[in-house]
Amino acid sequence: MSGSGAPSFSGTRAEGLRVTVVASSWHDVVMGGLVDSAVRTLEEMGADYEVIRVPGAFELPVVAKLAAASADAVVALGVVVRGGTPHFEYVCQAATDGLSRVAIDTGVPVGFGLLTCDNDEQAIARAGFPDSSEDKGREAVEAAVATALTLRSMAPKGSVGFSS
Repeated sequence: MSGSGAPSFSGTRAEGLRVTVVASSWHDVVMGGLVDSAVRTLEEMGADYEVIRVPGAFELPVVAKLAAASADAVVALGVVVRGGTPHFEYVCQAATDGLSRVAIDTGVPVGFGLLTCDNDEQAIARAGFPDSSEDKGREAVEAAVATALTLRSMAPKGSVGFSS
């Protein structure tokens, strides 16, 4: 299982953090699980959040970049299921590279919740449903929040983007 060895962020508190979830609309079932899990996790942590929907995975980076201007962390959620054409590779690479660039260019952590799966069954198994083996929506939130908290602890008092 790819999720073995994952760190635990149980009990992490995120009061005062502004988190924007940018989620694709493609694949209703899987996205429903990912978004519900991300929102549930943010509420458990006490973060302020908003959810913005985009058409698909390819559109995640451009909206994540704009969201980063007013957020302490961004969580990008999407799913791309392999088909019979090279489209899968192009979309996955562009979205991955774009989201990495957003984090590096803005200094705002981006939780990577883009599922890149061979089939629908793999995507559902990672979408955070009660019978799923993994919960990538939760993991993406936890990674973004933990990184934002680390950056906050490293930032000088009064730094832009972080409140004391």
